Amino acid sequence: MSGLILIAVSFFNPGVISFSPAAATDNNLQQNATIKRRRIVLVRSPEIARLFPKRKTAIIAYPVITGLKPNVLKKVRAHLSFKNIFDYSLAEYRNDAWLSEFSYVLNHNADSLLDITFTQSGVAAYPDEQSRHFLIDLRSGKLVTAADAFQLEKLTLLTAEVDAELQRELAKLRSDNAASTDRDVNDAYDILKIEYTDLDNFSVSRKGVTFLYDAGFPHVIKALEPRGRYFFSYDRLTPYIRSDGPLGQFVR
Repeated sequence: MSGLILIAVSFFNPGVISFSPAAATDNNLQQNATIKRRRIVLVRSPEIARLFPKRKTAIIAYPVITGLKPNVLKKVRAHLSFKNIFDYSLAEYRNDAWLSEFSYVLNHNADSLLDITFTQSGVAAYPDEQSRHFLIDLRSGKLVTAADAFQLEKLTLLTAEVDAELQRELAKLRSDNAASTDRDVNDAYDILKIEYTDLDNFSVSRKGVTFLYDAGFPHVIKALEPRGRYFFSYDRLTPYIRSDGPLGQFVR
């Protein structure tokens, strides 16, 4: 690493988010994380600053997790390490001019589930933004998968239901853009389909589950990409949810 890198860090009370633990179930205490928002002003090296004078700094907001059992805390922090989120370490962000802002949204931190979405934005040939979602079981520290939450023998049926929602969205997009002669867009729509493995990416709330789907369109047609968020209430999901899984508590 060349040059002297300075980082300004601050902690502020409005970023502290915590919830009271829920009652114990089957002798397994349900936990919630304590999260403090850490703000980092990333200062790039003089060499990069000379090449990109308008990109001398970047702003990072990052969650500092505490309040969990040591073995669980270690796993959660590993999942949410910089390198594991977007495959870039903090040192690599410092030595690259792309990043403008890195932040997160806390979707759910209750019922032994931590649901969080990270977003990074930056500029290279054009502005770009990526997001990465994590759903973690705070009793074990494991990432929650569809197999953990839903009955295995019914995953094929559930996949078909979620895909039907995607296809309805695509039908509307085709209708809204019927005047378009862009063959690339129509070809891109034709190959989109929810597969079994896509069900692993879902977000939770007290009302239900939102399945998340990234079509991965290139920048030139990104504006015509499906939103890829399909909400299912717990009432609708009751036939699919494992009673002994992390979502079982919502349908008992």
